[in-house]
Amino acid sequence: MQYAMVIDLNRCVGCHACAVACKAEWDVPAHNGRNWVRRLGPAETPYGLSKTYYPGLCNHCDEPACVEVCPADTVMKTFACPETGRKKTMEVAATYKDPFTGVVLIDKDRCIGCGACAEACPYGARYVNPDIGEDGKADKCTFCIERVEAGLEPACVQTCLSNARIFGRLDQGEVARYLKRGASRLESDAVRIGPNVFYFGNKKDMHLLKTTCTPKEMPEASLIGKRALFARLGKGVLKGTGLAGIVGMACGIVSSDDSGDGKA
Repeated sequence: MQYAMVIDLNRCVGCHACAVACKAEWDVPAHNGRNWVRRLGPAETPYGLSKTYYPGLCNHCDEPACVEVCPADTVMKTFACPETGRKKTMEVAATYKDPFTGVVLIDKDRCIGCGACAEACPYGARYVNPDIGEDGKADKCTFCIERVEAGLEPACVQTCLSNARIFGRLDQGEVARYLKRGASRLESDAVRIGPNVFYFGNKKDMHLLKTTCTPKEMPEASLIGKRALFARLGKGVLKGTGLAGIVGMACGIVSSDDSGDGKA
């Protein structure tokens, strides 16, 4: 199973109730956001004049870029399917994707606040909350998984005045019906990591949304890796690794930056 959300632009009125509800539910700083609503237009499109909104949040991607760059030491974690109870144990860093629900989460106890995951996200859906812990912790939308596990809807969905946000399993219910009607992801040729937030609307609004809000490139992985390495050094995470090990990690990052064109 995979949890997903559909946002119906035909219904969204740009009231920001979803963003406010999220801040209230999760104590998000005023200058940050787990989700957001941005006004688009008025602008001309091939289908006519458009004025719409971009309600955004973490996409809980099929192949999340944030997971692979997390520099925190890994641990073994056991997950349980909420429907069948089947369990799976896997090695995870501080940022990980639940193999059953598909929700991407952050272990705040192990996050070192380096910001590498925030830089890796092509959708800009993460931030480092300076109010969590001594040095700050990464934060983002969790699909309100704690509320979902308690039988409730995500706070943004419950609060949406126009019922523009639809949450549920990807393969059934209203979410699946929207996908059959043509709800689509914000993906480009360079960014195809399987976001599980979908958008639905008329041609002109969807054209404006996709041309202005679809990420056109992935963040530079090698630079993110270097930042993460130095963050680990600065926080003492690599204590006991030894010089050889640190040099080896650094060389690995540098080699990943080699494009093969002979340039340093």
